[in-house]
Amino acid sequence: MPRRLQQRGFTLIELVVVMAIVALLVSIAAPRYFRSVERARENVLRQNLSLMRDAIDKFNSDNGRYPETIADLATKRYIRKVPDDPLTGSDGTWVIVQPPESSGLSGVYDIKSGAEGTALDGSQYSSW
Repeated sequence: MPRRLQQRGFTLIELVVVMAIVALLVSIAAPRYFRSVERARENVLRQNLSLMRDAIDKFNSDNGRYPETIADLATKRYIRKVPDDPLTGSDGTWVIVQPPESSGLSGVYDIKSGAEGTALDGSQYSSW
């Protein structure tokens, strides 16, 4: 009976082996997790750009001109609010593209992300 009381618990070697296995599993899973988070941000950026470009086109069709600012899209209810750029975390970093000079129009013709860097597919965020 006294021998049974001495064998309770885990040895230091058993604990080290378990911790090594857990660390190995985490080192395999962590890069996949962070890549999927980055892919999700890129997908949200693509969707936000598509949504705002569609709203700009509808504004132009209804009013015969482009909105002066991005906020005009929200005040005229073409979008509920100006979405945040998921890569910068701010709605103030959108880059406004003016219409071609040959059109004689002014305002927000197109919109691009103000984020710097390269996407997972190798393209620049600013080119989207």
